[in-house]
Amino acid sequence: MKDQIKRAVQHNQIVDIMYMAKDDTITKRRIKLIKIVGDTVQAYCFIRHAKRSFKTDNILAIQPVISKARGLNA
Repeated sequence: MKDQIKRAVQHNQIVDIMYMAKDDTITKRRIKLIKIVGDTVQAYCFIRHAKRSFKTDNILAIQPVISKARGLNA
């Protein structure tokens, strides 16, 4: 998991994560990874519209967001 996080930071990726909060609730977040500081990841959270810190041990799953531009003709 930590290797995936490191790669995502290096490539400045936007990812979806499943995250377990302090109160044991699990949320899905879309974040843009900024940097790793110790055992936390600093990222911009698109749900909160703010910079947030996430403990790497509480990230349960990580999936890169792949956006495809499609031209739709009506």
